[in-house]
Amino acid sequence: MRRALWALVLAVPLSALAQGNGVDWQRQVLRVTGDGPPDVKASNPSQARLGAERSAKEDAFGELLEQAKGLRLRADRTVGEEMAREETRRQVEAVLRGYTVVQKRYFSDSGVQMDVEVPLGALTSVLVTPAPAGTAAPAETKPAETKPAEKKAKHTGLVVDARKLGMTPVLAPRVLDEAGQPLYGVEVLSAEARKSTGVAGFFKSLEEARKSALVGAKPLVLEAARLQGSDLLLGPDAVKALAGLDPHLLAEGRVAILIR
Repeated sequence: MRRALWALVLAVPLSALAQGNGVDWQRQVLRVTGDGPPDVKASNPSQARLGAERSAKEDAFGELLEQAKGLRLRADRTVGEEMAREETRRQVEAVLRGYTVVQKRYFSDSGVQMDVEVPLGALTSVLVTPAPAGTAAPAETKPAETKPAEKKAKHTGLVVDARKLGMTPVLAPRVLDEAGQPLYGVEVLSAEARKSTGVAGFFKSLEEARKSALVGAKPLVLEAARLQGSDLLLGPDAVKALAGLDPHLLAEGRVAILIR
């Protein structure tokens, strides 16, 4: 459970305290705060602090696990439902225990609080088995190889505008053509991007997306025609435009989806 308040934070201003737990869909990370009360049975302050750090680590893992269970892999499937399988549960827990500590706060009573993060891509990589190579994104890879280098370089990423469609964030969105053929999804990502970057960031506005390092200032912007579950379908003109995008941008997961 969250501790209500410690009397004094050593060398940490109030503005630096944790802002709460949850998903940052723009940065594609799951972030929580672990609380470690001091070990009141410890024989000295150093042991009390070590006990508090151990408690904070376990509390952070427990918070990550609860948050992760509620994430949607797709529109009709949550991570918690996927974890009903024993092997999947073990894999997800292993990913969560590999969290990164991004900040620690030490309190005057020897308690500890730590903020930790896990990339959403690391979760997706153990929950989704990519289809065999060559089954996804044929439209964008083949034509793009024939484009001159200067044409490939004119865009810095891809933005799919789904603000009119009522989409909510998921770990494994896909972009399809109107016939249901896959154009972009986890299968297109490189092994590194699959673990770290994730499939797509979610933003509320094009301005926010352009300011991000994910898609950069000059992304290709396409409007999705329809939403099918958590799959975004593109019309013929958008599919044609996507075919000219540098496939390396897709392999690196430089994709953002706009939602309301």
